[in-house]
Amino acid sequence: MKYRKLNNGDYSFGGNGNDFYEGTLAVSQAIKTNLLLFKGEWWEDTDKGLPLFQSIIGQAGTPQHVQAADLLIQGVILNTPGVIRIRNFQSNYENRKYSLNCTVETQYGDAVTEVIF
Repeated sequence: MKYRKLNNGDYSFGGNGNDFYEGTLAVSQAIKTNLLLFKGEWWEDTDKGLPLFQSIIGQAGTPQHVQAADLLIQGVILNTPGVIRIRNFQSNYENRKYSLNCTVETQYGDAVTEVIF
């Protein structure tokens, strides 16, 4: 698997072949990109993406809402190409900020991903 690197949130171009990740780094970047794509944001397929505005933001932050967000996010992770299973998943919701740290088993080995919303 090959995946274009991000530079400050945008795809990087013109790096003489250094613009891509491969293996576990590619899968980790794909997970992060998929999690940061909001449902309805991509014009070509408005069903793709995390339903952040539809199902996560604006919820009370109760343990039940955080658990529901965890399940939505884990679904996005598991549907990322190259991911076999989630080995470890930790999330935190504090001061209206949701963060996650996970280790996934990929076809290339273990990959670690961290995202803050």
